[in-house]
Amino acid sequence: MSTVGAWRSSHADLDRLDLDVLLGHTLKLARSQLIAFPERTLSCADQENLNNSVQRLRQGEPIAYITGHKEFYSLDFTVSPAVLIPRSDTECLVEAALARLSSADRVLDLGTGSGIIGICLARYGNVRVSASDESDAAVDIARENARRLGVDMEFLLGNWFEPVTGRYSMIVSNPPYIAANDAHLPALNYEPSQALISGPCGLNDLEHICHKASGYLLRHGWLLLEHGSDQSASVRALLTDSGFTEICTLRDLSGHERVTAGQWPG
Repeated sequence: MSTVGAWRSSHADLDRLDLDVLLGHTLKLARSQLIAFPERTLSCADQENLNNSVQRLRQGEPIAYITGHKEFYSLDFTVSPAVLIPRSDTECLVEAALARLSSADRVLDLGTGSGIIGICLARYGNVRVSASDESDAAVDIARENARRLGVDMEFLLGNWFEPVTGRYSMIVSNPPYIAANDAHLPALNYEPSQALISGPCGLNDLEHICHKASGYLLRHGWLLLEHGSDQSASVRALLTDSGFTEICTLRDLSGHERVTAGQWPG
């Protein structure tokens, strides 16, 4: 038998926080409990599960996929390799959307993935949300996240606007925006490529959404898009060409231009 402290020491070459996340997930304990009671005994089954998880971590698998969970906007979301891992950059999109919403609004979350954007808007903005995705597995995960977090949403299966009817007060999306030959892609090989890559310049899906969105927005409705830090000028141009006004770009917590918004004049 080993203890929490001894097991942690035997893997001291790994990040301490990652080890505590794996310990907490396996033992169902808060990190404060792990720190306070390093003498806690690990069962043989616990050790086997932890060692398997460490092997996956050493092979480069993201810890969120190992545990099946990732926190976003103070909520715990279920994730799997069928969806992107939520990132703090996307909180910029949620904040920008919440600042433009009223409780009577109806919102469309395009390419919802694990559902983080739509669920946060429904929960904190008290609005009606429909969410679409072309992946059956992603819709299943998003639906389960909504159920577990007590959020009532409509889910639509299909590519971008294909399953969508009616008009909305706001459309939000974090679409694929990485170029096909981007040097960062090898580091993301565990995540679904269809949720990352969008043509040779990373703009194919952003362009499609900008050109089609007006057909699904109410007068004075907003379109908000997450994009790469070097794509803001291109997205502003796409919105201008598509007839949007009041166009602005917002920065994420790291100071990078991350979200561009435009209003449909009707």
